[in-house]
Amino acid sequence: MPSLKQVADKANVSVLTAYQALNNLNGVDASTRNTVTEAAASLNYNFNITLRDVAAHAGVSITTVSYVLNKNPLVKPTTRELVMQAIQDLNYHPNTNARNLKSNEARMIGYAWHVMEDPIWRAAILDRFLYDLAQAAESYGYHVLIFTQPIQPGFNPYELLIRTNRVDGFVLTDTSFNDHRIKYLMEKKVPFAAWGYSNPDWSYSYVDVDGRKGMQLAVEHLIKRGHKNIAFLGWPDGTVVGDARKQGYYDAMQAAGIEPKAQWIGYTPNIFEYAHQAAQQILEANPKPTAVVCVNDVMALGVRHYLESMNLEMGEDVAVTGYDDTPVAQLLGLTSVRQPVNEVAATVVDLLMAEIQGVTLPKKQVVLEPSLVIRDSSRGRR
Repeated sequence: MPSLKQVADKANVSVLTAYQALNNLNGVDASTRNTVTEAAASLNYNFNITLRDVAAHAGVSITTVSYVLNKNPLVKPTTRELVMQAIQDLNYHPNTNARNLKSNEARMIGYAWHVMEDPIWRAAILDRFLYDLAQAAESYGYHVLIFTQPIQPGFNPYELLIRTNRVDGFVLTDTSFNDHRIKYLMEKKVPFAAWGYSNPDWSYSYVDVDGRKGMQLAVEHLIKRGHKNIAFLGWPDGTVVGDARKQGYYDAMQAAGIEPKAQWIGYTPNIFEYAHQAAQQILEANPKPTAVVCVNDVMALGVRHYLESMNLEMGEDVAVTGYDDTPVAQLLGLTSVRQPVNEVAATVVDLLMAEIQGVTLPKKQVVLEPSLVIRDSSRGRR
């Protein structure tokens, strides 16, 4: 769901200016008003002031705004005054339907943690997602109840939580093709929203980040740097995320008139040691790759480790890119594709709240754009 903050960012104005422009208030020149209006139209923005907009205007977190609205005594007076002024500036009115506590509401959102038995999905990005999810849920007066997801298809945790009324709905991640959890919750008519695509014939609320586009950005960047022999290191076929990113690799290579060699393609579980071995295999190919794009940052670290074992340097002898832009990528100077995790979490919660409240949204399947963060690892100057 587009927010006023997104409109303001696209128009390169403040949140307050965007609000004033869309309301035809005095003090905004015609040129700025047109720019803001065009930005809103391009995002399909339906005018609706949210907690995120108030937080952005006040320069505080969503949680802080929620605390102010709920009269939390721990909020400093100066912060409370700042938030109240932002509420007044934007004429924000809390959604009483979302804030009312009903006797049959648990005010909890169920979220399954990583499948720890499955090494493919040990992803630091989901740790970050959980933090943002908790903040977004708190803005509605909800909290997150975490439980473990069994590796085999099964619904015992979901069945138990539904039967005991412990949660009002679920957030799903790590979605798979024809995901059993999604099918089950749809059949049970239980509110849920997912981060991830599953089946084109299923109508359910989800947010996704265009992984195909993200990998295209990485490959196109390397091609602009003069690379043609670009290898790909990913997960075994059959995962929604991995298959999309691999397709993005092929799309960018073919668009540049480059036919990828079969020996440039490597597959490995999401384990550092295995990524090291896969890196050795693809970098010993003939013709030799001068660059490697990886399906996530863990893979890229495996490539880096292999290069160091051969007295080679990432970014000098071989260009390397990762995916997810984890803190490790920032620390090691790794070029990586960044996903807007905070926006994903906030939008997932917006969609879930609409499901819980029985609100029909004009759009309940949202695809967000990734971006490429360029660092030294993708130089490849030798």
